[in-house]
Amino acid sequence: MRIIRNPWIPLALLASLAACLPLNLSEYVTEPGGLLFGDDFSDPESGWVRFNAPSGAMDFYGKAFRIWVNQADYDFWSTPGYSFHDVRVEVDAARLAGPVENRFGLVCRYRDAQNFYFFIISSDGYYGIGKVEAGERALLGQEMMAYSAAVHPGIAPNHLRADCVGNSLAFHVNDQPVGLVQDETFDAGEVGLLAGAFSGTGVDILFDDFMVYKP
Repeated sequence: MRIIRNPWIPLALLASLAACLPLNLSEYVTEPGGLLFGDDFSDPESGWVRFNAPSGAMDFYGKAFRIWVNQADYDFWSTPGYSFHDVRVEVDAARLAGPVENRFGLVCRYRDAQNFYFFIISSDGYYGIGKVEAGERALLGQEMMAYSAAVHPGIAPNHLRADCVGNSLAFHVNDQPVGLVQDETFDAGEVGLLAGAFSGTGVDILFDDFMVYKP
């Protein structure tokens, strides 16, 4: 059984994504544990960046959000336009189609297309925490994506949780902790979703019930 997988392949920068907005005032009036932002994807006008091209697409799909990646070694990510400092971000995600060697998950402290943190899993049971800084991409605390039995493989849904609190970045998959790293590069930014392909194209991921809480 593998305990590591292929090295992280550089993200392909997607131009024209929304720039960071001023911090949401709800962060300052919400009690710890309270909801800062939530979306069940029932309203296509709720602000998420949408995109459609031969290389892939990001759009609402029924009452979910779908990211389809049809180009090898490529990623798409989308944000709803809300910036925060410390957050706990959660989402339900499932592979709709495409290869099990994929990557998908959450984004926090997104400042622009060249600066943000990401928390990803693959449909064959691997996970990673990393960042893009000044266009340079790297996993944090690990050289390669690592295997975890917490990840439900195949088309089974996974509940993902990313805690970005101070300089601590924690990742939970299906209510089990899988990774914890420290990094002080970014202290605030947008939250969002990401999906990408390694060598196989046609990665197709559905996301639902995106929630952002004050930790």
